[in-house]
Amino acid sequence: MIRASFCIREDSAEFTVKGHSGAGEQGNDIICAAVSSAAIMAVNTITEILGEKDTSKVKDGYLQFKVSGSKAARDIIDGLRLHIAGLSEDYPDHVTVITEV
Repeated sequence: MIRASFCIREDSAEFTVKGHSGAGEQGNDIICAAVSSAAIMAVNTITEILGEKDTSKVKDGYLQFKVSGSKAARDIIDGLRLHIAGLSEDYPDHVTVITEV
């Protein structure tokens, strides 16, 4: 199961994605690929395009990303939350989303 948690505040935002969906063999799991690709795109857009400074941790089956700053960065993370929530609706046995306040 992939667990994605999000915390979006006025001055900062963060997300953590951990686990594996278990929907296919490694390298052939379209759910894992969809989540991973979207998360990496969000991180790269925030850090490389917007130039925001981040704190991140990455290892197999785990990505944690925190950023303070622009509304644009927070909006990108919120867009990622919406995308993964849609995957969770389509694949509830493989993806779950938690939004912290």
